[in-house]
Amino acid sequence: MTGLNEVGFLALSGALVAVGLFGVLTRRNFVLLLIAIEIAMNAAILNFVYFAAFSPSPPAGLAGQSAAVVLVGFAATEVAVGLAIVLALNRAKGTINVAEATELRS
Repeated sequence: MTGLNEVGFLALSGALVAVGLFGVLTRRNFVLLLIAIEIAMNAAILNFVYFAAFSPSPPAGLAGQSAAVVLVGFAATEVAVGLAIVLALNRAKGTINVAEATELRS
């Protein structure tokens, strides 16, 4: 189907999770933090879609694809709420540094 076997996709997914986790632990910019979270969520979506493609029964494959669609919707919601928080933080504090985001009230 794709040329990569299960080990290749699991390695790619693990690498995406590692990059996302590294970004979450090391970044202080709120926008870069959101991007790191998105990368880690894309690893989960990749796993759902890949293993749904090789499901022995069609209903199980549809469940994996449905979970992937739900995760894409959740990711879009997370970005919208995160960017709203970034805008509010920038207006209140004048910066989007995570360390200065102890409270949103001025």
